[in-house]
Amino acid sequence: MPLHESSVAAPATAPGSNPVRAITLDGRGVTLSGLLSEPASPPRALVVALHGGGMRAGYFDGRADPATSLLALASSCGYAALALDRPGYGRSAAQLPTGMGLSEQADVVRAALDDYRANHPCGAGILLVGHSLGGVVALHASSRWTGDGLLGLDVSGIGDQWAPDAEQLVGQGSRLSHRMHWGPLALYPPGTFRLADALITPIPEQESREILDWPRLYPQVARDVRAPVRFTFAEHELWWRSDPETVRAMLERLGSPLSCSVRLADAGHNISLGRTARTYHLRALAFLEQCLSLPGAGEPRAAKHH
Repeated sequence: MPLHESSVAAPATAPGSNPVRAITLDGRGVTLSGLLSEPASPPRALVVALHGGGMRAGYFDGRADPATSLLALASSCGYAALALDRPGYGRSAAQLPTGMGLSEQADVVRAALDDYRANHPCGAGILLVGHSLGGVVALHASSRWTGDGLLGLDVSGIGDQWAPDAEQLVGQGSRLSHRMHWGPLALYPPGTFRLADALITPIPEQESREILDWPRLYPQVARDVRAPVRFTFAEHELWWRSDPETVRAMLERLGSPLSCSVRLADAGHNISLGRTARTYHLRALAFLEQCLSLPGAGEPRAAKHH
């Protein structure tokens, strides 16, 4: 859910943290906007964060509580951190008035990252962090990743099987409910919902049309994912099934040599804006550390044999 362009220039960051600044990148002729925070020394790796449907890059630089900012936290730990407005959001919204399909978005994001890597140090490689539909884009990007540079994926707010009432809600064309996205209001810092007004935007038409397709597409995308993957399910996730049997089957479909899932207590679907955001972000960075320690980190990987 996006920030308005005028509000991007002054994101909230923790006192003493590295500043977060606006950036634009070229993705095959599509200009993508985003937010960037860089460490004081050359980065150990690059964290690339992709927001969910109806949000924007500011989702990863929470304003209600600076401690929720993934960008500030990652740069304080020695990583460069880049949150992109996905195609159809932010700077590219005027260029793509109906948006872009999720698979096509992955190609544009890859091109934008090539642009970034040509002009900025990235250390050992890239961790893709995707929330909700941003997680779908991250998985698509990983499934077609050629060459080196991809360390892993950390995905939240997405599964491969709808929760009992979610498909009906979307299928009826209903407005996405506040309850489904947020869960109990006590999960979020004071001021979150007032400040979220500047984050929320309509989901572009092309993207919206593809939402129901994901459970059907997941198996063919997952088998081509070669990088390590970690899924996080919030305790109050209402869109996706996260029972052990469903999650186990979902992980088994991945071609990755390393995959895992965790459950985050006291969190709703919009994890990175909640009170437990820092816990989630620290765990995502710990997963990045694990990926960095693997033999051949960032190199092309062979598929897992099922």
